[in-house]
Amino acid sequence: MKNVTVNAMGDPCPIPVVKTKKAIAEFQGAAGTVETLVDNEIAVQNLTKMAKVKGYGVSSSKLGEAQYKVAITVSGEEVAEEQPEKSPEVCIPDARRKGTVVAVTSATMGTGSDELGAALMKAFLYALSQQDELPGTILFYNGGAHLTCEGSASLEDLQNMEAQGVEILTCGTCLNYYGLTDKLQIGGVTNMYDIVERLTKAALVVRP
Repeated sequence: MKNVTVNAMGDPCPIPVVKTKKAIAEFQGAAGTVETLVDNEIAVQNLTKMAKVKGYGVSSSKLGEAQYKVAITVSGEEVAEEQPEKSPEVCIPDARRKGTVVAVTSATMGTGSDELGAALMKAFLYALSQQDELPGTILFYNGGAHLTCEGSASLEDLQNMEAQGVEILTCGTCLNYYGLTDKLQIGGVTNMYDIVERLTKAALVVRP
């Protein structure tokens, strides 16, 4: 039985969950326990919820001030039961990927604090890049145009998705308006007609 420790101290959401899921995946059907170290109760709650949804055993303990441990136990049977759901015969991701469009209209997510909103958007794009099924297209317009340009904290995540076939497009008018035309770092440039066409024909539109 494998036993792995994941250090997610100081990692913002959703990195502790992503790190833990990757550690579990490395068991490759074997039984084992992943002990994830985190520094806040929200991370504990997120990990606990993930474990319960997957049917894993889970327990948590407080080790000290801002120090927590979440232990997730995976049996070989539980992992084996989940594997068919990811097999080519059962899961057909391409159809859903191509029909899903993510529309990013701002460099921040939600309203209230711009600082918090920027952190949430960075976390959103990171989490999106870690999904088993990626969207077919990500559109960036208005303030969202900043995220595909020089200085963006999300370029690595966007590059990761583009390398996996995700089409990344930024509004040319928006780039021009913000003076970012020469600073585009990833993807292509699009126009409003194309944006409207893609949004109206999409099977699913996601707006963070």
